[in-house]
Amino acid sequence: MQLETERLLLRRPQARDLDAYAELFADPEVVRYTGGVAKTRAESEHAVQRMIDHWEDYGIGLFSVVRKEDDRVLGRVGFLLWDTESWQHAMLRPPTGGTETEIGWTLAREHWGRGYATESATAARDWALQELGLRRLISLIQRGNDASVRVAEKLGESLEREDLRGPFRRPTDLYALTLETPAR
Repeated sequence: MQLETERLLLRRPQARDLDAYAELFADPEVVRYTGGVAKTRAESEHAVQRMIDHWEDYGIGLFSVVRKEDDRVLGRVGFLLWDTESWQHAMLRPPTGGTETEIGWTLAREHWGRGYATESATAARDWALQELGLRRLISLIQRGNDASVRVAEKLGESLEREDLRGPFRRPTDLYALTLETPAR
């Protein structure tokens, strides 16, 4: 499974992406709003495997975002399933109750501010709504992550719930895009 934009290729993650993800997850500023704790290389390897497994288990997941001009992995964008009772995502624990599908993005700091998050997330959103027929997407965004709020709004999401209860380290808000009519 892969998607393509003008500048980017979105493909399922592979073990060979580890170097890029190890660098990404080791940066405290990058993980500031995605858990708050930098990862070791071994933890990054485990995270890449969980991304791969999420695709296998649920038929949807996070894509590796690859810049076409140099085949460099810039980060990830795509989908996580969340259990709406525990607010744990399916890479940590299989959902046991209702679920929400989150669209999220994480890019290496050197690639911020260049439109890559919006470009890749738009392609992923369109695929989910048009090809998969999803009717609703959410983004869980920790308070203060203004750049992610801007991306969510460009995707058509709006603030639906503040201070979501869950295992979050910081106050977290839920942004959502819900389609009222069937996608074609």
